[in-house]
Amino acid sequence: MPSIIVLMGPQGAGKGTQAKRLAESFCLPIVATGDMLRDVAREETDLGRLVRANQAAGQLVSDEILAGVISERTSKQDCLGGYILDGFPRTITQATLLESIALDQGHRISVVKVDVPTELLHQRLAGRLTCAKCGAIYNVNSKPSLREGVCDLDGGLLYTRSDDNETAIAHRLALYEENTKPLLEYYARSSRLRTVDGTGAPEDVAARIADAVSPGSSTVIGGCTAQAKLEDGRL
Repeated sequence: MPSIIVLMGPQGAGKGTQAKRLAESFCLPIVATGDMLRDVAREETDLGRLVRANQAAGQLVSDEILAGVISERTSKQDCLGGYILDGFPRTITQATLLESIALDQGHRISVVKVDVPTELLHQRLAGRLTCAKCGAIYNVNSKPSLREGVCDLDGGLLYTRSDDNETAIAHRLALYEENTKPLLEYYARSSRLRTVDGTGAPEDVAARIADAVSPGSSTVIGGCTAQAKLEDGRL
């Protein structure tokens, strides 16, 4: 049965990096709620006008509208075999709406929590640098740029976000724990929550996540790329 894969974990856990690796391995699209809302808001549809009206009023889009946007996006051809959700669900209410979407689409929901010690999260976030041009992420401790303070991709200047200080980081992590604990418990009760060690080399973490969502899949080299080469007689 096709899967809706939900990656959970605090900032600094590496969810973005792992979502990309997972997408490549399983040939699944990443469905990011923020990107979807921006795209829908540009459309001259009833839903697009509703989203624009909410944004113009400075209001958060309701869970029901957000679920409608997700349902519409994930009904497209590229999501028929499953997809990776980024930014949804974040509450029990959103989780129950996702249950309805999954049921309508004939998908199962797989939830993976990327577990990283708090001390390491602080180290990752405090050392994070962002390119002012392209938004590429570096880390002075684990992923430095070739030239100090300069992006390897486009030469843009690297900067530290104003909220990447110890006080702000501690607050964000505490808030995450408070807000997501009920959601993690919700998925644990239905035996759909898998916890994966998020420390170590990115490729090792990716293998653990792949095995968690599809046991044995981490032995498949290159995922869909390998399959395409096999069909083409090149593997």
